[in-house]
Amino acid sequence: MEQLTADHVHVHHIDPVEEYEQSKFGMWLFLGTEILLFGGLFATYAIFRAKYPEMFHLDHLKLDWELGALNTIILIGSSMTMAIGVTASKKGNNKLLIIMLAITIICGLVFGFNKYLEYTAKFAHHIYPDTSIFFSLYFMMTGLHMLHVFIGLIVLLIIMILAIKGRYSASYNTHVEVGGLYWHLIDLIWIYLFPLLYLIG
Repeated sequence: MEQLTADHVHVHHIDPVEEYEQSKFGMWLFLGTEILLFGGLFATYAIFRAKYPEMFHLDHLKLDWELGALNTIILIGSSMTMAIGVTASKKGNNKLLIIMLAITIICGLVFGFNKYLEYTAKFAHHIYPDTSIFFSLYFMMTGLHMLHVFIGLIVLLIIMILAIKGRYSASYNTHVEVGGLYWHLIDLIWIYLFPLLYLIG
């Protein structure tokens, strides 16, 4: 039997630079589809708001703008900690990366808990998705956004576990940057949702 040598074994490794470029390009494509999705919902909201301005004005007063403002501050803060984490990973500061990821995840969980309080308050007052067109759009848009938050939390948790295992360094941090792009999108969408639903009367 022929003895295998190193010459017979061909191990294919993805070039780190190529992986980085492909992952980032793929994420940007995905972010583009997400922007189109929410852009369609924003357009739908604008059309119905123009058609039923009085109903939209009265219904938006039933939202807790203070809680919405608090969630906005939380997400903006989480975007900042995520950015610090990405910068830390590029500098090879794994400890700071883990800390920033943990804070970002906590912020996301607090955001989700606040949305839970808001939803339960609406249900307690017999406000449901079929109450009106405004609340149909409200629950659809904020619910879809919350789904993205949950997905983002899972992604960040996986990245943090890998960081704890020492998988990232100054020369390899593709997952961190791509995950950061996704989290920034979540924050950006909420920055549009908050004034659109809670403030514009």
